[in-house]
Amino acid sequence: MAGMLEILTWLLCFYLIVKGVEILQIALASSRPKRGGIIALGALTLIACILAAAVFGYMQLDQAESMQQHMPAFPTPS
Repeated sequence: MAGMLEILTWLLCFYLIVKGVEILQIALASSRPKRGGIIALGALTLIACILAAAVFGYMQLDQAESMQQHMPAFPTPS
């Protein structure tokens, strides 16, 4: 179960970064004469998505390390 949660969290992080890039690309492709605000909003969105992905990734690593410390060691075969 923990492995699946870790995979889903990393997929979420990747998805956030891709969506941030997509929003910035939409802003850059705009044909409006005053698109500076849209580009700034797209850049801020990309930064927010990257920060959120980093926080979620760090939280996942912290959770995995915590679970690892509380797992019993495997017995050695004799």
